[in-house]
Amino acid sequence: MIHLYRVSKYYEGVPALREITFNVDKGEFLFLTGASGAGKTTLLKILFCAERADEGQIIIQGMNTFRLSSSSIPYLRRHMGFVFQDYKLLPHKTVFENIALALKVVGTPYGEIERRALASLKKVGMGNKDHLTPVKLSGGEQQRVAIARALVNEPQILLADEPTGNLDPQSGSEVFKLFKEINLKGTTVVVATHDWETVRKMQRRMVTMERGRIMTDSKEPVLDRTPAATGER
Repeated sequence: MIHLYRVSKYYEGVPALREITFNVDKGEFLFLTGASGAGKTTLLKILFCAERADEGQIIIQGMNTFRLSSSSIPYLRRHMGFVFQDYKLLPHKTVFENIALALKVVGTPYGEIERRALASLKKVGMGNKDHLTPVKLSGGEQQRVAIARALVNEPQILLADEPTGNLDPQSGSEVFKLFKEINLKGTTVVVATHDWETVRKMQRRMVTMERGRIMTDSKEPVLDRTPAATGER
């Protein structure tokens, strides 16, 4: 489903990614780990086509992103969802309006918008708070809304960048439980995280990055890894 071959990215001549090569199969759950500055966020942005790689090949669902025109990127993104660490919800719009906006931008009819937005909120346990604005929600609730927004177009791929970085342990655990449920229904999930305890407990494939390079790629689920073993902080 996702294929990267010798992908590199530079900022003012300084490498942020160096010859990244790996594949993600359909329905897989993969963790990207590594210290701050390892390149995890840059890699996710490139997968989402928010930035362009400078070298290499990236194939997502059979589409070569190097050959995509700017007008074709929104089409690819219809099949992808992105969850941010800082939620990125519009503060003066209601929870429902935040979700509905993701449908409006792809031309979904209003009747369908209402049905799908409410269904997506219900899926993450926020169906009774659709009338509230984000400032009236806890951090965990805001992240649930952000997940609902990422899922409302029923993406085949879900990307998440430090989705529990601003949450307490309980809220973070609930977010990862949602990701697990989403994955079990067939969505491919790629999560960048520092949450080593969750990585250990969930026992999924882990790709560890350092200074823009892949250092380890556990093809099998991770059973027991510690920060000291990989230089994580």
